[in-house]
Amino acid sequence: MKKIAFIVAAAGLMTLAACNKPADTAVDNNVAAAADNLDAAADNLGDMADNMADASSNTVANAADSVAGAADNVAAAAGNVADAATNAQ
Repeated sequence: MKKIAFIVAAAGLMTLAACNKPADTAVDNNVAAAADNLDAAADNLGDMADNMADASSNTVANAADSVAGAADNVAAAAGNVADAATNAQ
């Protein structure tokens, strides 16, 4: 009788152990999915940084062109003033 009770108890424990394994698998799957999501977020942040760097460099280049154009305009105006002063004499 003791042997039967022991076998029944062991079978019950084995059943409980078998029922808990899918929960472990689900946790493992959730951890793997979370890791994949973090990897994707890191990739997206990297792409955003690249896009911002490109936009910044384009903005700086455009600003430099504008400043160079303004400098050319000031130089031309200075030349016009010098010419006007020469012509006035």
